[in-house]
Amino acid sequence: MALQSMTGFARLDGQSGRYQWAWELRSVNGKGLDIRLRFPNGFERLEVECRKIMSSHFARGNVQASLTVSSVESRVQAEINQPALDAVLALRDQLAGIIDPSPIRLDTLLSIRGIVDFKDIADDPAMIAALDRDVCSGLEKAADAMRGMRETEGAALDIVLRSQVDAIEKLVGFVEADPSRQPEQIRTRLEAQIASLIDAPGGLDRDRLHAEVALLATKADVREEIDRLKAHLAAARELLAIGGPVGRKLDFLAQEFNRESNTICSKSNSAAVTAAGIELKVVIDQFREQVQNLE
Repeated sequence: MALQSMTGFARLDGQSGRYQWAWELRSVNGKGLDIRLRFPNGFERLEVECRKIMSSHFARGNVQASLTVSSVESRVQAEINQPALDAVLALRDQLAGIIDPSPIRLDTLLSIRGIVDFKDIADDPAMIAALDRDVCSGLEKAADAMRGMRETEGAALDIVLRSQVDAIEKLVGFVEADPSRQPEQIRTRLEAQIASLIDAPGGLDRDRLHAEVALLATKADVREEIDRLKAHLAAARELLAIGGPVGRKLDFLAQEFNRESNTICSKSNSAAVTAAGIELKVVIDQFREQVQNLE
């Protein structure tokens, strides 16, 4: 599966019968999948189906989909309010000897509020069903388009992340090969530190000396940290190869990378290893920052 970024945009217009509709989709980073749908009045009936479509395309991100619908053909019919008309005619009869008895003109009737109501002609069920199908199909296509955009950005992120994994591996290799980790170097350093402990005022008893030597030896050994970093590198490469929604897992690995690099820096007795550990932390931070954009 391809990697996806969590940022994307898509717009799709269409027409169904006498209606024009348009979908506009936007997506930004998010901890989980948060789908927000906006419908014009009367189209809330499509929410369940539209939410299902969006969930099938995206696994993570704050996704917003907005639908607009407008009529390209006005279908209006006039309805006479018969009780109101009867009341007006009855009033005219009551005033027959007072006002002009000529028939009431149409424009006069139309000027009287409530006599005539203009209403939209309701669409038949078949037309409404066809509109619903077209709108949902349009959302499917718009989601495909935004998924394509997210995958394009994901492919670019994949290249960046692989290069950063390579950089981390190179720095781990430098730490592993540093002369300060060679047995002779460790022995020489320990001998010097032990000598300073023995020469210290008051000296040390044998038990205390053994304890200090064991502590110094432990601090000098970063083998476990290097092995764990190598395992994390292999896991990161495997996740990048698998693709799909792996952003959370890579973020967890980035935290583990950082934990091991901190330990290496704290154990280091070599300026070169310390410098490599600091550079390692910089690259890991860059790696994690990019991972935040992945689905």
